[in-house]
Amino acid sequence: MTPEEKSLLEQVRKLSEENNKILRGIRRSNRVSSIFHIFYWIVILAVSFGSYYFIEPYVKLLPNVIGAVQGDVSSANAAMQQLKALQSVLPASSTVKK
Repeated sequence: MTPEEKSLLEQVRKLSEENNKILRGIRRSNRVSSIFHIFYWIVILAVSFGSYYFIEPYVKLLPNVIGAVQGDVSSANAAMQQLKALQSVLPASSTVKK
């Protein structure tokens, strides 16, 4: 082997070691990124399910509240209809005199 070939071979070895070091770093950062990405989604799902756990009793009460409000609105409408019927029955000239 000539000295020129030996120096070229040494340069190739150094470059391959440097490339190997860079590739290992890229692989390590890719693994860490994947782990953090999975952890990110686990946290999002846990917070979602946890918040639903705390909100669930209020969500279950919602149909009852809506039904009560609808009942109150219909009774108010019925009262308005009765007042209109009473107003039509009373004569228009009956006003309070001082």
